[in-house]
Amino acid sequence: MTSRREFLAAAAAALPLRAARYEPRLMLQPYVWTQWFHQQNIALPDGLERMFAASQRAGYRRIELIDSFLAPELRARTAALVQRYDFETPVVYHGGSFHDPETAERSIASILATADAARDLHAAWINTNCNPKQGRARKTDEELATEAANLNRLGRHLQQRGMRLMLHQHDPDMADGAREWRSNLHRTDPKLVWICLDVHWVYRGKQDPMQLLREAGHRIASLHVRNSVNGIWSESFGDGDVDYRAVAGFLKHIKYDGLIGIELAYEKGTRPTRPLEEDLRLSREYAEKVFQLT
Repeated sequence: MTSRREFLAAAAAALPLRAARYEPRLMLQPYVWTQWFHQQNIALPDGLERMFAASQRAGYRRIELIDSFLAPELRARTAALVQRYDFETPVVYHGGSFHDPETAERSIASILATADAARDLHAAWINTNCNPKQGRARKTDEELATEAANLNRLGRHLQQRGMRLMLHQHDPDMADGAREWRSNLHRTDPKLVWICLDVHWVYRGKQDPMQLLREAGHRIASLHVRNSVNGIWSESFGDGDVDYRAVAGFLKHIKYDGLIGIELAYEKGTRPTRPLEEDLRLSREYAEKVFQLT
């Protein structure tokens, strides 16, 4: 007999992702904070409150947590800060390896442990990515089939918990004409696996972001956005190599009501000229303007 929890999870998974109108929700993906802590020699436990306080002052109300924030020794502190600074936590990010059966078992177990902790914060989504093989070797057709099957399995486990799975990508997924990304798009069950398209990683992987947006269509649950100027990641989200006005036009066309996560990041060549808090504020203001958020 189906339990009430299983029934509610199945019903939630069956709901259409798109609403009747264009209504995206902006959030912060805090990877750049982990980079900043490293540069400043600040341990994560010592930097968490600074991150939440500054991000709130920069105008954010939603945040995509990273699995390290929910490690057993940090879980209670993170939960307290989420509440203190009045953040919504719709997503928790936790990557894994899925193409090898033995490694996939460990990844799934670890992600589900994070999901169980995330439910206490009312997170609705787990965002994962498929780690590349050592040396970025090409995955075989059999490994890609195994990967997709394990993603479906993880999605099913999350559905039973009343949560959903979205799949993120980096540039290795874009190799060979986005072979791995397209394999996962077509081999996974749309009722179990949604897409988090990282727009700039698509661009850096020498693929057309607009084409992949069209292919993913209504399976898109989230976007990660940053930009670059002359190929170098910008310190704040703004005009640059990727045309985000075209992205916004597509999202309006499909009446997108999913998430847009600002994910700043530093790389060799990025030269910050402002405090991170100010860059986050400017990024939010640019996103609100380009995507016409209210």
